[in-house]
Amino acid sequence: MASIGIAGMAALAAATVCLTSGCSTLGYYAQSIGGHLDLLNSAKPVPQWLADEQTPADLKGRLALSQRMREFAVSELKLPDNASYRRYADLKRPAAVWNVVAAPELSLTLTTWCFPVVGCVGYRGYFDRAEADTFADALRAQGLEASVYGVPAYSTLGALPGDFFADPLLSTFIRYPEGELARLVFHELAHQVAYASGDTVFNESFATAVERIGGMRWLNEHADAEARAEYERFDARRRDFRALTQRYRDRLDALYRGPQADAQKRADKVVLMAQMRAEYDTLKATTWGGFSGYDAWFAHANNAALGVLAAYNELVPAFERLYEREGRDFKRFYTEVKRLAALPMDERRAALITSGD
Repeated sequence: MASIGIAGMAALAAATVCLTSGCSTLGYYAQSIGGHLDLLNSAKPVPQWLADEQTPADLKGRLALSQRMREFAVSELKLPDNASYRRYADLKRPAAVWNVVAAPELSLTLTTWCFPVVGCVGYRGYFDRAEADTFADALRAQGLEASVYGVPAYSTLGALPGDFFADPLLSTFIRYPEGELARLVFHELAHQVAYASGDTVFNESFATAVERIGGMRWLNEHADAEARAEYERFDARRRDFRALTQRYRDRLDALYRGPQADAQKRADKVVLMAQMRAEYDTLKATTWGGFSGYDAWFAHANNAALGVLAAYNELVPAFERLYEREGRDFKRFYTEVKRLAALPMDERRAALITSGD
């Protein structure tokens, strides 16, 4: 799963408050500030990388491509024209941050943590994998199911002043397939357009809708046949993954909400998880021709891993309908999304779901 979040912004915003007023989890916020600043300090403007003879040719090609996508985001998708994604950092690690998510043994509802500015979110982000694992172990000791996953990018919402603090391109995603690279950049820029404090599902679903719409436009208008074919293979597997996990999320949710005793729920849960893994093994061996990129996810799948998937997709169809209702005009679409983001959560959800009718 390519999980793209705003954990870094949540921690950074909270850190500012805790450093001035005292906070029992000061260590968490301190690592967030240090990790974020280290990331920014390693970034250089893309033109510097392109002019450097030591920069590998393939990286130069990807950086140049990213800047064409960046201009497309402004001119065609009406996304913010600022310093974001105009610098590049080689992190020399596989993820920008590692997110920790947790859920009860018999529920798909994620545990939440609350921070100033961004509100409550269903994850905590760490710049060090060992620290993320330690926190996950502590959650497991409390009887929760926890999952740790790498995040290739995160957004600071464009809220920090100056070019230095703008979100950079990262080595963790720069070599993604062309269509996926475009989608990621568009997704993260969308977080700068509208943000509803404490509503992860709304925020991520909106950004996912923008990335889908914008990604398809990029592929259709600017990518060659090879890039489109590469992306179709990539996205077909992702669609299969989403369909498979959605089926089992629905079955598990119905089980957890059902009238059976907890002991029976636990037994039925074991059966459902085994069925899901068996169905995945068949999919991998047949349709996917042995592709094993999701092996690790299924090996560690639990309520937390299944619960977090909903945040990125649950409201996407509603946002896509709203985009159509607004005449496929991005400015009008964003204006309406920002209006919705300002509403109370229950009112926001109801208005969004009915907005495309």
